[in-house]
Amino acid sequence: MTYPPRQPAEAPLFRGLQGNAQLRPTPVEGEPRAILRHDFPGLTVGTAEYAEGPTGVTVMRLPAHARVATDFRGGSKGLSGGYDYVEAICFAGGSVYGFGAAAGVTEALLEERHNDVSFSRLALVNGAIIYDFSARNNAVIPDAALGRAALANAVEGGVPVGRVGAGVAATVGKIDWARAEFAGQGAAYHEVAGIKLLVVTVVNAVGAILDREQRVVRGNYDPATGERRHPAADYATAFAGASVPPTAPGNTTITAVFTNVRLDDRALDQFAKQVHSSMHRAIQPFHTSQDGDVLFAITTDEIDFPLETTAKMGVHALMPSALGAIASEVAWDAVLSAAA
Repeated sequence: MTYPPRQPAEAPLFRGLQGNAQLRPTPVEGEPRAILRHDFPGLTVGTAEYAEGPTGVTVMRLPAHARVATDFRGGSKGLSGGYDYVEAICFAGGSVYGFGAAAGVTEALLEERHNDVSFSRLALVNGAIIYDFSARNNAVIPDAALGRAALANAVEGGVPVGRVGAGVAATVGKIDWARAEFAGQGAAYHEVAGIKLLVVTVVNAVGAILDREQRVVRGNYDPATGERRHPAADYATAFAGASVPPTAPGNTTITAVFTNVRLDDRALDQFAKQVHSSMHRAIQPFHTSQDGDVLFAITTDEIDFPLETTAKMGVHALMPSALGAIASEVAWDAVLSAAA
């Protein structure tokens, strides 16, 4: 697959910008490059955007409350909720100002319950945000209205991919902002022996995206040479004494990994760590002091590991690791789909 250049047109200003109050943005669903099909019954995914940004929201709603393990790394983490049992996951742009989108999802779920505030009926939503102001010269943020719109747009069976939803203004390879490129929202699905794995990710990393041949396919693009460089080459040059532009701040990759396999709390936590750790193969560098990477691992607890497979492997404790190895490849596919 070829990856033509896709660079932001301007350098960011950050100050003296117009925001929601001045521009009065209107929610739109967005225009995905494609829809990734999956077979998680009841799981719905919806997007909404403010084209005036652009900035957006992606909501993943579960058929019922499901257990979650959260793994977060890097120097600038941004997440809300932090529940280990949720009904929805909300990804948003707007950095810390985008947490209002998750609040909007929670409010909409309350209204759907006809304002039933019983403890057992609380609407639990985990949120994660990316810093997307670098790619646009305005202060438009995803607010509660945009979160509500994304929830209302959620449908079964598909995940929008491309520059859409929370990934509409995501950028990567910001070793030098002049060499940054747009990425977006990616997704990948895999099923084997009744085991289902779905990964949804918004890639907004300081690092560049690499394929399985370790070629840089998105980010750190030098328009003067028409080439993309591995960031390690730039860092080596800097250590050797050459002048290198400052790395752009404001980065985060946010990911949700869904499975239908029943995992106990410890196994689910290790599964989250394993998959998150694996993503450094697709993003270089990853988990830096200028990133705030968050991964939610969610299980719907529908099936157990196949007994015959457990017997062949000999040790049941290895099964979550085997699942993590497969999910790690699905995560790599999802990152690549964000770059395509």
